Amino acid sequence: MLMPDAAFVRTLLSRYADLQMRHCEHPSQELRWQLDDVTYTLCVCTGTRTIRDALAAADRVLEQAAARASASDEPQAA
Repeated sequence: MLMPDAAFVRTLLSRYADLQMRHCEHPSQELRWQLDDVTYTLCVCTGTRTIRDALAAADRVLEQAAARASASDEPQAA
């Protein structure tokens, strides 16, 4: 399976959280549409069908990206 770009996933997660909060504070149809759109995009890019699964998959993508970054920062043995 192709892995989505961690920066893209991070952006989607941030947008999802922002829209969730804004929609809870001031529900509107426009915010609902935007939330539905970012939810759909998260599901598609993580290969999942529910937002719960998409959020879990997004966490794994970010964990793997952090692990790769950490491994590349370690000094190489000579």
